[in-house]
Amino acid sequence: MSLAGRHLKADGARVLADLNALRAFGTYKTGVHRPTFSEPHLRSLEWLAQKLPQAGLAAEIDGIGNVFGTSTKSGPKLLAGSHLESQNFAGWLDGPLGVVYALEAARVINPDPNIGGAVEVAAWCDEEGHFGHFLGSRSYVGDVTDRDIDAAHDRTDNRTMRAALQAAGLADHRRAIAERGRHIGYLEAHIEQGRTLESASLGIGIVTSIVGIWQYQITFTGEQNHAGTTRMKDRRDAGLALARLCVAIDDRFPASSGPRTVWTTGRMTLDPGAPSIIPGGGEMLFQIRDDSPEVVERLEALLRKIAAEVAAASRCDVDVKRIRAGKPAMMDDRFQRAIEQAASVWAGGKSVRMPSGAGHDAQVLASIMPAGMLFVPSIGGISHHWNENTDDADIVKGAEVFVETCRRLLAN
Repeated sequence: MSLAGRHLKADGARVLADLNALRAFGTYKTGVHRPTFSEPHLRSLEWLAQKLPQAGLAAEIDGIGNVFGTSTKSGPKLLAGSHLESQNFAGWLDGPLGVVYALEAARVINPDPNIGGAVEVAAWCDEEGHFGHFLGSRSYVGDVTDRDIDAAHDRTDNRTMRAALQAAGLADHRRAIAERGRHIGYLEAHIEQGRTLESASLGIGIVTSIVGIWQYQITFTGEQNHAGTTRMKDRRDAGLALARLCVAIDDRFPASSGPRTVWTTGRMTLDPGAPSIIPGGGEMLFQIRDDSPEVVERLEALLRKIAAEVAAASRCDVDVKRIRAGKPAMMDDRFQRAIEQAASVWAGGKSVRMPSGAGHDAQVLASIMPAGMLFVPSIGGISHHWNENTDDADIVKGAEVFVETCRRLLAN
Protein backbone atom coordinates (compact mmCIF):
# COMPACT_ATOMS: atom_id res chain seq x y z
CA MET A 1 0.00 0.00 0.00
CA SER A 2 1.19 3.50 -0.75
CA LEU A 3 2.23 5.79 2.10
CA ALA A 4 -0.67 8.11 1.31
CA GLY A 5 -3.17 5.31 1.86
CA ARG A 6 -1.50 3.48 4.73
CA HIS A 7 -3.38 5.32 7.49
CA LEU A 8 -6.74 4.84 5.81
CA LYS A 9 -8.65 2.02 7.43
CA ALA A 10 -12.27 1.23 8.12
CA ASP A 11 -13.31 1.44 11.75
CA GLY A 12 -14.62 -2.10 12.25
CA ALA A 13 -16.30 -1.38 15.57
CA ARG A 14 -18.14 1.58 14.04
CA VAL A 15 -19.29 -0.50 11.07
CA LEU A 16 -20.67 -3.22 13.35
CA ALA A 17 -22.36 -0.65 15.58
CA ASP A 18 -24.06 0.95 12.57
CA LEU A 19 -25.29 -2.38 11.25
CA ASN A 20 -26.69 -3.29 14.66
CA ALA A 21 -28.36 0.11 14.93
CA LEU A 22 -30.14 -0.56 11.63
CA ARG A 23 -31.03 -4.04 12.86
CA ALA A 24 -33.14 -2.42 15.58
CA PHE A 25 -35.51 -0.96 12.98
CA GLY A 26 -38.07 -3.71 12.42
CA THR A 27 -36.37 -6.48 14.42
CA TYR A 28 -37.86 -9.89 13.73
CA LYS A 29 -36.35 -12.92 15.47
CA THR A 30 -32.65 -12.77 14.46
CA GLY A 31 -33.40 -10.71 11.35
CA VAL A 32 -35.68 -7.86 10.34
CA HIS A 33 -39.07 -7.19 8.81
CA ARG A 34 -38.61 -3.84 7.06
CA PRO A 35 -40.71 -3.70 3.87
CA THR A 36 -40.56 -0.64 1.65
CA PHE A 37 -42.21 2.48 3.16
CA SER A 38 -43.08 0.68 6.38
CA GLU A 39 -42.47 2.65 9.56
CA PRO A 40 -39.18 0.78 10.29
CA HIS A 41 -37.99 1.43 6.73
CA LEU A 42 -38.73 5.15 6.99
CA ARG A 43 -36.88 5.27 10.32
CA SER A 44 -33.85 3.65 8.66
CA LEU A 45 -33.89 6.31 5.92
CA GLU A 46 -33.93 9.08 8.52
CA TRP A 47 -31.12 7.34 10.43
CA LEU A 48 -28.93 7.38 7.32
CA ALA A 49 -29.80 10.99 6.49
CA GLN A 50 -28.67 11.99 9.98
CA LYS A 51 -25.39 10.05 9.64
CA LEU A 52 -24.30 11.44 6.26
CA PRO A 53 -23.03 14.82 7.56
CA GLN A 54 -20.38 12.87 9.53
CA ALA A 55 -18.83 12.18 6.12
CA GLY A 56 -19.12 15.76 4.91
CA LEU A 57 -22.14 14.89 2.81
CA ALA A 58 -25.38 16.81 2.34
CA ALA A 59 -28.37 14.49 2.80
CA GLU A 60 -31.50 14.31 0.66
CA ILE A 61 -34.42 11.88 0.50
CA ASP A 62 -35.94 12.12 -2.95
CA GLY A 63 -39.45 11.65 -4.28
CA ILE A 64 -39.23 7.88 -4.65
CA GLY A 65 -37.51 7.22 -1.31
CA ASN A 66 -33.86 7.17 -2.38
CA VAL A 67 -31.40 8.67 0.12
CA PHE A 68 -28.38 10.55 -1.28
CA GLY A 69 -25.30 11.99 0.36
CA THR A 70 -23.53 14.46 -1.93
CA SER A 71 -20.18 16.18 -1.57
CA THR A 72 -18.86 19.61 -2.56
CA LYS A 73 -15.24 18.42 -2.29
CA SER A 74 -13.27 18.99 -5.48
CA GLY A 75 -12.05 16.10 -7.57
CA PRO A 76 -13.61 12.89 -8.85
CA LYS A 77 -16.72 11.44 -7.22
CA LEU A 78 -17.38 7.74 -6.63
CA LEU A 79 -20.97 6.68 -5.94
CA ALA A 80 -21.47 3.80 -3.50
CA GLY A 81 -24.38 2.21 -1.69
CA SER A 82 -27.14 -0.39 -1.64
CA HIS A 83 -30.64 -0.48 -0.05
CA LEU A 84 -32.21 -0.41 3.42
CA GLU A 85 -35.57 -2.17 3.05
CA SER A 86 -35.79 -5.94 3.52
CA GLN A 87 -37.76 -8.83 2.19
CA ASN A 88 -40.66 -9.77 4.46
CA PHE A 89 -39.41 -11.44 7.67
CA ALA A 90 -35.89 -11.74 6.34
CA GLY A 91 -32.23 -11.01 7.09
CA TRP A 92 -30.44 -8.04 8.64
CA LEU A 93 -27.49 -7.69 6.25
CA ASP A 94 -29.05 -7.94 2.78
CA GLY A 95 -28.83 -4.29 1.70
CA PRO A 96 -27.68 -2.49 4.87
CA LEU A 97 -24.18 -3.98 4.61
CA GLY A 98 -23.55 -2.10 1.36
CA VAL A 99 -25.04 1.14 2.68
CA VAL A 100 -22.92 1.07 5.85
CA TYR A 101 -19.76 0.21 3.88
CA ALA A 102 -20.43 3.20 1.61
CA LEU A 103 -21.02 5.44 4.63
CA GLU A 104 -17.81 4.20 6.26
CA ALA A 105 -15.78 4.76 3.09
CA ALA A 106 -17.10 8.31 2.91
CA ARG A 107 -16.28 8.96 6.57
CA VAL A 108 -12.72 7.70 6.14
CA ILE A 109 -11.88 9.13 2.71
CA ASN A 110 -13.77 12.40 2.37
CA PRO A 111 -12.05 14.33 5.20
CA ASP A 112 -8.59 13.26 4.03
CA PRO A 113 -6.82 16.17 2.28
CA ASN A 114 -4.37 13.75 0.66
CA ILE A 115 -7.15 12.23 -1.44
CA GLY A 116 -8.63 14.22 -4.26
CA GLY A 117 -12.31 13.53 -4.69
CA ALA A 118 -14.98 11.98 -2.52
CA VAL A 119 -17.25 9.01 -1.99
CA GLU A 120 -20.93 9.86 -2.37
CA VAL A 121 -23.56 7.60 -0.81
CA ALA A 122 -26.87 6.25 -2.08
CA ALA A 123 -29.52 4.05 -0.48
CA TRP A 124 -31.81 2.89 -3.27
CA CYS A 125 -35.48 2.42 -2.53
CA ASP A 126 -37.34 -0.84 -3.15
CA GLU A 127 -34.53 -3.01 -4.47
CA GLU A 128 -36.45 -5.90 -2.89
CA GLY A 129 -39.40 -5.30 -5.20
CA HIS A 130 -42.31 -4.68 -2.85
CA PHE A 131 -43.74 -2.21 -5.36
CA GLY A 132 -41.75 -3.09 -8.49
CA HIS A 133 -38.32 -4.04 -9.77
CA PHE A 134 -35.41 -1.78 -8.71
CA LEU A 135 -37.71 1.24 -8.75
CA GLY A 136 -35.31 3.51 -6.83
CA SER A 137 -32.18 2.92 -8.89
CA ARG A 138 -34.18 2.74 -12.13
CA SER A 139 -35.72 6.12 -11.29
CA TYR A 140 -32.22 7.55 -10.84
CA VAL A 141 -31.13 6.39 -14.31
CA GLY A 142 -34.31 7.77 -15.89
CA ASP A 143 -36.08 4.46 -16.40
CA VAL A 144 -39.21 5.10 -14.28
CA THR A 145 -42.11 7.29 -15.41
CA ASP A 146 -44.90 8.88 -13.41
CA ARG A 147 -47.18 6.34 -15.03
CA ASP A 148 -45.00 3.54 -13.62
CA ILE A 149 -45.37 5.02 -10.14
CA ASP A 150 -49.14 5.39 -10.61
CA ALA A 151 -49.35 1.70 -11.52
CA ALA A 152 -47.14 0.42 -8.67
CA HIS A 153 -48.83 -1.47 -5.84
CA ASP A 154 -47.40 -3.20 -2.79
CA ARG A 155 -47.38 -6.94 -3.49
CA THR A 156 -48.37 -7.71 0.12
CA ASP A 157 -51.22 -5.31 0.92
CA ASN A 158 -51.93 -3.78 -2.53
CA ARG A 159 -51.30 -0.23 -1.25
CA THR A 160 -50.46 2.11 -4.12
CA MET A 161 -47.02 3.66 -4.29
CA ARG A 162 -48.63 7.09 -4.55
CA ALA A 163 -50.42 6.51 -1.25
CA ALA A 164 -47.22 5.22 0.34
CA LEU A 165 -45.24 8.26 -0.80
CA GLN A 166 -47.97 10.58 0.46
CA ALA A 167 -48.02 8.87 3.87
CA ALA A 168 -44.22 9.08 4.05
CA GLY A 169 -44.27 12.82 3.36
CA LEU A 170 -42.36 12.38 0.10
CA ALA A 171 -45.10 13.18 -2.42
CA ASP A 172 -43.79 16.71 -3.00
CA HIS A 173 -40.11 15.76 -3.19
CA ARG A 174 -38.36 15.76 -6.56
CA ARG A 175 -37.08 12.48 -7.98
CA ALA A 176 -33.33 12.74 -8.36
CA ILE A 177 -31.92 11.92 -11.81
CA ALA A 178 -28.26 11.06 -12.40
CA GLU A 179 -26.02 13.88 -13.54
CA ARG A 180 -24.16 12.14 -16.34
CA GLY A 181 -20.40 12.36 -15.95
CA ARG A 182 -20.50 13.33 -12.27
CA HIS A 183 -19.31 9.92 -11.04
CA ILE A 184 -16.37 7.79 -12.09
CA GLY A 185 -18.58 4.82 -11.33
CA TYR A 186 -20.65 2.96 -8.77
CA LEU A 187 -19.45 0.46 -6.15
CA GLU A 188 -21.68 -1.86 -4.14
CA ALA A 189 -21.02 -4.47 -1.46
CA HIS A 190 -23.30 -7.32 -0.46
CA ILE A 191 -23.40 -10.60 1.37
CA GLU A 192 -22.89 -13.42 -1.10
CA GLN A 193 -26.24 -15.15 -0.39
CA GLY A 194 -24.57 -18.43 -1.33
CA ARG A 195 -21.86 -20.83 -0.16
CA THR A 196 -19.03 -20.28 -2.65
CA LEU A 197 -16.85 -18.11 -0.39
CA GLU A 198 -17.53 -19.98 2.83
CA SER A 199 -16.93 -23.41 1.32
CA ALA A 200 -13.57 -22.28 -0.14
CA SER A 201 -12.50 -20.34 3.00
CA LEU A 202 -12.31 -17.11 1.01
CA GLY A 203 -12.98 -13.63 2.32
CA ILE A 204 -13.97 -11.60 -0.75
CA GLY A 205 -15.92 -12.28 -3.92
CA ILE A 206 -15.18 -10.04 -6.90
CA VAL A 207 -18.34 -9.90 -8.96
CA THR A 208 -17.80 -10.31 -12.69
CA SER A 209 -21.42 -10.17 -13.84
CA ILE A 210 -24.95 -9.91 -12.47
CA VAL A 211 -27.63 -12.16 -13.89
CA GLY A 212 -30.70 -11.03 -15.68
CA ILE A 213 -34.02 -12.28 -14.30
CA TRP A 214 -36.81 -13.37 -16.63
CA GLN A 215 -40.23 -14.03 -15.09
CA TYR A 216 -43.18 -15.87 -16.66
CA GLN A 217 -46.83 -16.33 -15.80
CA ILE A 218 -48.01 -19.66 -17.16
CA THR A 219 -51.73 -20.41 -17.15
CA PHE A 220 -53.44 -23.68 -18.05
CA THR A 221 -57.19 -23.68 -18.68
CA GLY A 222 -59.01 -27.01 -18.51
CA GLU A 223 -62.47 -27.94 -17.31
CA GLN A 224 -63.72 -27.63 -13.74
CA ASN A 225 -65.72 -30.71 -12.80
CA HIS A 226 -66.73 -33.11 -10.03
CA ALA A 227 -63.83 -35.06 -8.52
CA GLY A 228 -65.92 -38.13 -7.82
CA THR A 229 -68.02 -38.59 -10.92
CA THR A 230 -65.67 -37.53 -13.72
CA ARG A 231 -63.71 -40.47 -15.09
CA MET A 232 -59.94 -40.06 -15.43
CA LYS A 233 -60.03 -40.41 -19.20
CA ASP A 234 -62.56 -37.58 -19.46
CA ARG A 235 -60.70 -35.08 -17.33
CA ARG A 236 -59.09 -31.81 -18.45
CA ASP A 237 -57.15 -31.21 -15.24
CA ALA A 238 -55.26 -27.91 -15.19
CA GLY A 239 -53.51 -28.85 -11.95
CA LEU A 240 -52.14 -32.03 -13.46
CA ALA A 241 -50.92 -30.01 -16.45
CA LEU A 242 -48.97 -27.70 -14.11
CA ALA A 243 -47.35 -30.68 -12.41
CA ARG A 244 -46.43 -32.26 -15.73
CA LEU A 245 -44.87 -28.99 -16.89
CA CYS A 246 -42.70 -28.67 -13.78
CA VAL A 247 -41.37 -32.21 -14.16
CA ALA A 248 -40.74 -31.77 -17.90
CA ILE A 249 -38.82 -28.53 -17.31
CA ASP A 250 -36.48 -30.20 -14.84
CA ASP A 251 -35.98 -33.11 -17.23
CA ARG A 252 -35.26 -31.06 -20.36
CA PHE A 253 -33.79 -27.71 -19.33
CA PRO A 254 -30.32 -28.99 -18.27
CA ALA A 255 -29.35 -29.93 -21.83
CA SER A 256 -30.00 -26.37 -23.03
CA SER A 257 -28.86 -24.34 -20.02
CA GLY A 258 -25.56 -22.63 -19.23
CA PRO A 259 -23.18 -23.55 -16.38
CA ARG A 260 -24.83 -21.03 -14.01
CA THR A 261 -28.44 -21.15 -15.22
CA VAL A 262 -31.09 -21.57 -12.53
CA TRP A 263 -34.86 -21.81 -12.75
CA THR A 264 -37.56 -21.70 -10.10
CA THR A 265 -41.30 -22.22 -9.83
CA GLY A 266 -42.10 -19.64 -7.18
CA ARG A 267 -45.87 -20.00 -6.91
CA MET A 268 -48.59 -22.37 -8.06
CA THR A 269 -52.32 -21.72 -7.66
CA LEU A 270 -55.34 -23.79 -8.64
CA ASP A 271 -58.83 -22.58 -9.44
CA PRO A 272 -61.03 -23.16 -7.52
CA GLY A 273 -58.56 -24.99 -5.25
CA ALA A 274 -61.10 -27.23 -3.49
CA PRO A 275 -60.51 -30.87 -2.49
CA SER A 276 -63.50 -32.29 -4.39
CA ILE A 277 -63.26 -30.25 -7.57
CA ILE A 278 -61.04 -30.92 -10.56
CA PRO A 279 -59.22 -27.61 -11.13
CA GLY A 280 -60.34 -25.85 -14.29
CA GLY A 281 -57.51 -23.34 -14.03
CA GLY A 282 -53.92 -23.49 -12.91
CA GLU A 283 -51.29 -20.76 -12.80
CA MET A 284 -47.61 -20.74 -11.98
CA LEU A 285 -44.95 -18.06 -11.71
CA PHE A 286 -41.72 -19.29 -13.22
CA GLN A 287 -38.30 -17.64 -13.27
CA ILE A 288 -35.07 -18.13 -15.23
CA ARG A 289 -31.77 -16.48 -14.26
CA ASP A 290 -28.59 -16.32 -16.31
CA ASP A 291 -26.03 -13.75 -17.38
CA SER A 292 -26.38 -14.74 -21.04
CA PRO A 293 -29.41 -13.44 -22.97
CA GLU A 294 -28.74 -16.07 -25.63
CA VAL A 295 -29.14 -18.87 -23.08
CA VAL A 296 -32.40 -17.43 -21.79
CA GLU A 297 -33.79 -16.96 -25.30
CA ARG A 298 -33.05 -20.62 -25.98
CA LEU A 299 -34.72 -21.69 -22.73
CA GLU A 300 -37.75 -19.49 -23.31
CA ALA A 301 -38.32 -21.13 -26.69
CA LEU A 302 -37.98 -24.54 -25.01
CA LEU A 303 -40.38 -23.50 -22.24
CA ARG A 304 -43.03 -22.54 -24.77
CA LYS A 305 -42.51 -25.81 -26.68
CA ILE A 306 -42.82 -27.93 -23.52
CA ALA A 307 -45.89 -26.02 -22.37
CA ALA A 308 -47.61 -26.59 -25.72
CA GLU A 309 -46.82 -30.33 -25.58
CA VAL A 310 -48.12 -30.61 -22.02
CA ALA A 311 -51.27 -28.69 -22.92
CA ALA A 312 -51.97 -31.06 -25.80
CA ALA A 313 -51.37 -34.14 -23.64
CA SER A 314 -53.60 -32.75 -20.89
CA ARG A 315 -56.32 -31.49 -23.27
CA CYS A 316 -55.93 -27.98 -21.83
CA ASP A 317 -55.22 -24.57 -23.27
CA VAL A 318 -52.05 -22.78 -22.18
CA ASP A 319 -50.80 -19.21 -22.14
CA VAL A 320 -47.14 -18.41 -21.47
CA LYS A 321 -46.71 -14.72 -20.72
CA ARG A 322 -43.34 -13.08 -20.10
CA ILE A 323 -43.91 -10.52 -17.34
CA ARG A 324 -40.32 -9.47 -16.68
CA ALA A 325 -37.16 -9.42 -18.77
CA GLY A 326 -34.14 -8.35 -16.74
CA LYS A 327 -30.94 -7.33 -18.46
CA PRO A 328 -27.73 -8.92 -17.17
CA ALA A 329 -24.81 -6.61 -16.52
CA MET A 330 -21.05 -7.03 -16.75
CA MET A 331 -18.99 -5.43 -14.00
CA ASP A 332 -16.21 -3.05 -15.03
CA ASP A 333 -12.70 -4.54 -15.39
CA ARG A 334 -11.01 -1.62 -13.62
CA PHE A 335 -13.34 -1.99 -10.65
CA GLN A 336 -12.67 -5.73 -10.51
CA ARG A 337 -8.91 -5.10 -10.47
CA ALA A 338 -9.24 -2.48 -7.74
CA ILE A 339 -11.22 -4.90 -5.53
CA GLU A 340 -8.68 -7.64 -6.18
CA GLN A 341 -5.77 -5.36 -5.27
CA ALA A 342 -7.56 -4.19 -2.12
CA ALA A 343 -8.22 -7.81 -1.15
CA SER A 344 -4.52 -8.57 -1.52
CA VAL A 345 -3.85 -5.92 1.16
CA TRP A 346 -6.69 -6.51 3.62
CA ALA A 347 -7.86 -10.09 2.92
CA GLY A 348 -4.56 -11.84 2.32
CA GLY A 349 -5.43 -12.29 -1.33
CA LYS A 350 -8.21 -14.72 -0.37
CA SER A 351 -10.57 -13.61 -3.09
CA VAL A 352 -12.18 -15.06 -6.18
CA ARG A 353 -13.88 -13.65 -9.27
CA MET A 354 -17.43 -14.91 -9.52
CA PRO A 355 -20.81 -14.06 -11.06
CA SER A 356 -23.78 -12.94 -8.99
CA GLY A 357 -26.82 -15.17 -9.19
CA ALA A 358 -28.98 -12.52 -7.51
CA GLY A 359 -30.07 -9.20 -8.92
CA HIS A 360 -28.68 -5.97 -7.45
CA ASP A 361 -28.93 -2.22 -8.01
CA ALA A 362 -25.41 -2.32 -9.45
CA GLN A 363 -26.79 -3.85 -12.64
CA VAL A 364 -29.07 -0.83 -13.08
CA LEU A 365 -26.28 1.68 -12.41
CA ALA A 366 -24.06 -0.23 -14.86
CA SER A 367 -26.35 0.99 -17.65
CA ILE A 368 -25.03 4.56 -17.24
CA MET A 369 -21.60 4.27 -15.58
CA PRO A 370 -18.84 1.76 -14.78
CA ALA A 371 -19.89 -0.45 -11.86
CA GLY A 372 -18.30 -2.94 -9.52
CA MET A 373 -19.42 -5.18 -6.72
CA LEU A 374 -17.83 -7.21 -3.94
CA PHE A 375 -19.22 -10.02 -1.80
CA VAL A 376 -18.48 -11.14 1.74
CA PRO A 377 -19.29 -14.68 2.93
CA SER A 378 -22.74 -15.76 4.08
CA ILE A 379 -22.86 -18.30 6.90
CA GLY A 380 -24.40 -21.45 5.45
CA GLY A 381 -25.31 -19.55 2.31
CA ILE A 382 -28.57 -18.46 3.97
CA SER A 383 -30.33 -15.29 2.83
CA HIS A 384 -33.91 -13.97 2.51
CA HIS A 385 -34.48 -15.59 5.93
CA TRP A 386 -34.10 -14.26 9.47
CA ASN A 387 -31.18 -16.69 10.05
CA GLU A 388 -29.09 -14.82 7.46
CA ASN A 389 -25.72 -13.91 9.01
CA THR A 390 -22.03 -13.19 8.37
CA ASP A 391 -19.20 -13.53 10.87
CA ASP A 392 -18.21 -10.20 12.43
CA ALA A 393 -14.60 -10.71 11.33
CA ASP A 394 -15.72 -11.15 7.72
CA ILE A 395 -17.88 -8.02 7.94
CA VAL A 396 -14.91 -5.98 9.19
CA LYS A 397 -12.57 -7.46 6.58
CA GLY A 398 -15.06 -6.60 3.87
CA ALA A 399 -15.28 -3.01 5.11
CA GLU A 400 -11.49 -2.70 5.01
CA VAL A 401 -11.40 -4.02 1.46
CA PHE A 402 -14.25 -1.71 0.44
CA VAL A 403 -12.56 1.43 1.80
CA GLU A 404 -9.27 0.53 0.12
CA THR A 405 -11.09 -0.17 -3.17
CA CYS A 406 -12.67 3.28 -3.03
CA ARG A 407 -9.29 4.88 -2.35
CA ARG A 408 -7.70 3.12 -5.32
CA LEU A 409 -10.54 4.03 -7.66
CA LEU A 410 -10.38 7.71 -6.70
CA ALA A 411 -6.58 7.72 -7.05
CA ASN A 412 -6.62 6.43 -10.64
